[in-house]
Amino acid sequence: MEVVKAEVGKVVVGMEEALESLVVSLLTGGHVIMEGVPGLAKTLLAKSFAKSLGLSFKRIQFTVDILPSDIIGGLVFNRKTGELEFRPGPLFANVVLIDEINRAPPRSQSALLEAMQERQVTVEGVTYRLPEPFLVIATQNPVELEGTFPLPEAEIDRFMMRVLVSYPSREEEMQILRMRNVSGEEIDVNVVVDRELLTAASEEVRKVTVVPQIIQYIVDIVSRSRSDERLVIGASPRAEIALLYAAKALAALDNRTYVIPDDVKKACFRVLNHRLVPKPEYVEISKRIDYGFISTAVKEYYESVEVPL
Repeated sequence: MEVVKAEVGKVVVGMEEALESLVVSLLTGGHVIMEGVPGLAKTLLAKSFAKSLGLSFKRIQFTVDILPSDIIGGLVFNRKTGELEFRPGPLFANVVLIDEINRAPPRSQSALLEAMQERQVTVEGVTYRLPEPFLVIATQNPVELEGTFPLPEAEIDRFMMRVLVSYPSREEEMQILRMRNVSGEEIDVNVVVDRELLTAASEEVRKVTVVPQIIQYIVDIVSRSRSDERLVIGASPRAEIALLYAAKALAALDNRTYVIPDDVKKACFRVLNHRLVPKPEYVEISKRIDYGFISTAVKEYYESVEVPL
């Protein structure tokens, strides 16, 4: 984590939580939504992250007229053989950045469901495996609503985390300008972690110990959301699994072989914020979710549960 953070830090200032979330998701087979206004270097972060790990990277710009075949690929006629053959789309990469995911219509968004869950796509009854590792990073503009489509619950639940990317601090903005003044837009990122080390890191995360008390702690926290009368929908068992995996990864990144309650608390908001659907009175006039409310609700959940010793 530290070597990746240092290497990506050559071109990206700040965004520690977003970078940590990318590492956690990659090590545990999850996916990430980065939500923030344009111009906050979300694309640059994703590209630099993939480059530092020596992983293939593709960017897909979602638009209202994008088709499923533009994402996963399709059958094309081969003149030499006289047969139809599958031509992979941009989804066939280790790290796939989906820019403005909420601009695609539901039919095209649904093309991601099998890929994100099963690591494969099916075209005309034939299944094609996606490369390993496979990480989807989606970006979303929290302000602009015209020409956008709400993400289906089934799709949004497949994202392990949603990270809210805010404006940098004054000092960070000054550092950004100093860096751009010297290097411009050039991305000078080297590969610092190879595939073998990445695989070993994923294995270490799987070996992290989680005692029954921590498992009960996770279940108690998530189940609180289902009885929250302020919500239309609470978090599903998939959220509990995501919280478990995220806590294990955070423990490993902290050089521990066991999960503590603080690991669960640290991951809670990022894992739950996009899975909780508040009632209309808790949604702002602009139809955006009040993240202050969601943050307060998540904090209430884990503070109302007895912390295991």
